[in-house]
Amino acid sequence: MKMKAGGYQLKPALLILILNLCFYASYQLTELQICKLCTGTVLNNTEVGQFCSSSAGRIEGRCCLRNDNTSDPEHIIGLDLSNCSLTHVDDLQEASTAVMIDLSLNSIVNISDLVFQGFIELHYVILPADIVCPGGNTSWEKEDVKKGNRFCEGQKNMCNQTGQLSINCPENSLCGPYGPGFFECSCADNYHGYKCLREGEFPLLQVFGPLGASTVVISVLLWVTQRRKVKPL
Repeated sequence: MKMKAGGYQLKPALLILILNLCFYASYQLTELQICKLCTGTVLNNTEVGQFCSSSAGRIEGRCCLRNDNTSDPEHIIGLDLSNCSLTHVDDLQEASTAVMIDLSLNSIVNISDLVFQGFIELHYVILPADIVCPGGNTSWEKEDVKKGNRFCEGQKNMCNQTGQLSINCPENSLCGPYGPGFFECSCADNYHGYKCLREGEFPLLQVFGPLGASTVVISVLLWVTQRRKVKPL
């Protein structure tokens, strides 16, 4: 479940696994559109360009890509959307693995914190000076304004913040970071269900068995019904 100083929502481990598999499959099969969100390419003398070079990345459009091993697909570690004539930013999820994002030199008035939800690897963000750092100043180790840009550096782990955020996780659950200003709670081993109150392994067969059986039965009934409507030649 994802949190930002408020309510929570538990997700079964199996559902997360399925979603992740679907994500990586689509990631491999579809081209990264965000890298072509505006014209041009990452320049070597820019913040993202220098970061990409020092990280052994590969530049493609406005992205810096890298794969950590041969079995994993390339993923975005840097995104340079500076000077792209952007007026608003709604969706950056294709770059959720980014370590550095540059959105400077754009006429952006406001950016919702939800845009960066799930960006657990994000360590550097460059914004127009009037835009606050994602999650607020308390979500970053260092914040600075220079040359008309705001620099946010060092995303903090909200589970380790002094305060009361981490204790909002239910009993029998663990707190983990989930982007600037966000954290998520996941059930500890051997616990599952609403607020992690059920002990023992998640009953996969009991939950998905009837669902699969009912799907098969309905499919057979539909097939039989349609066959009856077919007139013999």
